[in-house]
Amino acid sequence: MPFAAITYDIKSGHEDEVAEVFGNFRRPKSAVVPGAAGRPAARILATAVFIRDDLLVRFIEYEGDLEAVARYMAGQPGVQEVERRLAPYLNSPRDSGTADGFVATFHASLLRCVSQLAAPRNAVGD
Repeated sequence: MPFAAITYDIKSGHEDEVAEVFGNFRRPKSAVVPGAAGRPAARILATAVFIRDDLLVRFIEYEGDLEAVARYMAGQPGVQEVERRLAPYLNSPRDSGTADGFVATFHASLLRCVSQLAAPRNAVGD
């Protein structure tokens, strides 16, 4: 499954406050990302957030269309709340108040993937 990594430019010294913001994250009701005509366009399999000093990186494991994932995330109350609560801790403001602004910011902060390796996903001992 592919991964996406999104960066946030955080004010150094606020790692604990930022960790608290993500500690209370509300997941979307469904991992299925709707697409055209109500058909699934993608699925969000997992997310993880890491921080050190002034860099925060959010990893998203997904399958399907990454553009659909970005649009779906833009409309999620939990994502909107995180973006709002992070605003005071950002070195550079993020335009995430609208779906189009969120998607543009998502793409602008997306890291280029240079390698993804994974072992087969079988149960331990198989």
